Amino acid sequence: MGDRKRIAIVSSVGGHLTEIVDLRGAFGEHDIIWILNDESPVLPADVSSFRITHAERDWRVLWNVVEIAAVLARERPDVVVSAGASPAVCAALVARLAGIPFVYFEPWSAVTHPTLTGRLMRWLTPYRFARWPDVARRLRAKHIGGSL
Repeated sequence: MGDRKRIAIVSSVGGHLTEIVDLRGAFGEHDIIWILNDESPVLPADVSSFRITHAERDWRVLWNVVEIAAVLARERPDVVVSAGASPAVCAALVARLAGIPFVYFEPWSAVTHPTLTGRLMRWLTPYRFARWPDVARRLRAKHIGGSL
C-alpha cells in the first residue's frame, strides 16, 4: 500500500478526456481523482469526478484556478496529470505553486505544431510528453511515439 499514489487527472471534455481515459491502464491501482470542466459520456459510469466551470479563455479561467486549488487542497494528490486544454493550464499553475508534480501529455492530434496549452506547459512543468517527434522537439518534451 505504501506505493499507492493519489493521481489527479484534470481535463476538458471531448478529445482531451478521451486520450487520458485511453491511458487509464497506465495508472494501475493508484487512486484517481478526476477533475473535469463538464459532464462527459467518455468517463466510465462507475467513476465520480469533480466538476469545474467550463471556461473558454475568458474571466472564468481565473475561477478555474480557485476551483482547482480547492480540490487539490482537499484531495492532496501526489501528482497531477493532464492532456489539456484550458483546465490543464490552471491546474499546472496551482500544482506548481503547491509543489505538486504536474505531468502533461500533448494531444496526439498535435502532429506538426504544438498546441497553445503545450507551449504554455514549457514554462509550467518539466514533465512533458509528445507523440510526434517534431512536436516533442519544439516543446522540449520527451517523445513517447507509438500508437494507442
